[in-house]
Formats: sequence, structure tokens, C-alpha cells
Amino acid sequence: MPFDLELVLVIASAVTGFITLLEIFWLKKKRFAKVTAPESAEQKQPVLVEYAVSFFPVLLIVLVLRSFLFEPFHIPSGSMRPNLLVGDFILVNKFAYGVRLPVIHTKIIDRPGPKRGDVVVFRHPITPERDYIKRLIGLPGDTIQYRDKRLVINGQPVEADFSHDYEPANGYTDDYSSKVFNEDLLGVEHLMMTHPQKNLNRDFKVVVPENEYFMMGDNRDNSADSRSWGFVPEENLVGKAMFIWMNFNLSKRSSSLKRVGTGIK
Repeated sequence: MPFDLELVLVIASAVTGFITLLEIFWLKKKRFAKVTAPESAEQKQPVLVEYAVSFFPVLLIVLVLRSFLFEPFHIPSGSMRPNLLVGDFILVNKFAYGVRLPVIHTKIIDRPGPKRGDVVVFRHPITPERDYIKRLIGLPGDTIQYRDKRLVINGQPVEADFSHDYEPANGYTDDYSSKVFNEDLLGVEHLMMTHPQKNLNRDFKVVVPENEYFMMGDNRDNSADSRSWGFVPEENLVGKAMFIWMNFNLSKRSSSLKRVGTGIK
């Protein structure tokens, strides 16, 4: 089971906060009552209490920032190439689609929903303990059709003009021979790519249900997305990907500083 940092932060904040309150309203007074010199009571503060009081403000600040404002996310696969690479560390705006309570994910502040073309981080609809990142292709009520590796949305073909042959980085041979296109997702321009020999005859047509979204990777022929595991419920949305703040590929032990600060579109 994946490590749930959010749950750990909530528990750690609750425990250290409880100990801090005990120290303020009971433990400290109890120590002072047993000694004649106040400074000696301060010196006898238990180690556990000392650490709890010191770490509680830090844990609380991190929890608030990560739960309600911004969260870092690491790109684990090549499904969003050519725009996002393995090793990219991105910042996700969690306020973009509304504010939710940590762990239980109940929305407490509503905001306008995501737009077509947004790069979205969300909890996987089948295994919600895992976060995924894809591009939002279909809004609720949209009819999405995919034929000959091209999208048709609500009967309108999505323009995709050839840009260049993809040059795989860091030795990723699975994308050799892929073609990169400038796609205009009904007003949202971005790069996407397909492989001429992969996933032939994978055409489909779906209608997006209410309060759900259809997601696809920009690396269309090397992406597990809504074509494989279905629609993403609105309550699974985590936030909108904003920009790359670091790049470091652990497996390849390589870094690309020129990607730092790059906006995501």
C-alpha cells in the first residue's frame, strides 16, 4: 500500500498538538507546583513534550499548505511526454478546484470546476490511494470520440498539426518513432504524441457522465488512462498542475536544470 503522507501529517499534527495543549494547560502547571524555583521546572520538561511542542507548529504549517494550497508531485512515468518527463517534480494548485479536508476529502469551499485541457492530478478511480496525472479531455455531458488517433469532441474534430519526430530522452526506447503534434483542444493548445505502429484500431466513442471527467495522457499510445479504467469522479480531483520546480531522475541519476520553472500547459 502506498505511503499516505497526508494521513501521517494529520496524525502527527493531532498528537503533537494534543501534547502541546497538555503542556500549556496542565503539565507545566504540575511541574511548577512541585518545585520552588520556576527555572528548574522549565529544565525538567520531558523530552517527548519538548519535541512535541517544537514540531507542532512546523507540522501544522506543512499540513495546511499541503492540504489546502499547494502540493508537490513527482512524475513517475512517461504517460505525459513530451510535456512532462520522468523525474519532473511539479507543484499542484489544490485551491484551483475547491478546498477539501485532508484524508476524508470533503469539500468545504467550492470553486469553478476544471476546464478542458487542464493538466490534472487526481486520485485513481479504482485505487484512490494512488495519485495520477493526466490531461482533462472530456467534461460532464461531452461526447468523446477517438478515431485514427485523433479526437472528436461533441462532433467537432480536434486539430492536430505535425510538429516533429520525438527524440526519446534518457534512453526510453518505447517512444522511438513517435510523432509529436500541436493539438488545439478546442481552444487549448498543447503538444501530444502518438506512435504510428501502436494501438491501431483502438477507436472508441463515449459520453461523459454527470460529475465525472474523461482523462488521457499526452503520450497517447503509452498511457493508462480513462480508456483503460474509466471516468474520474469529481470528488477524486486533487488539483491543477502549475509548473516544474525540480527535475531529477532517480533511476538514471540525471537532472535537467533547464526544466526548472517551466509552466505546464
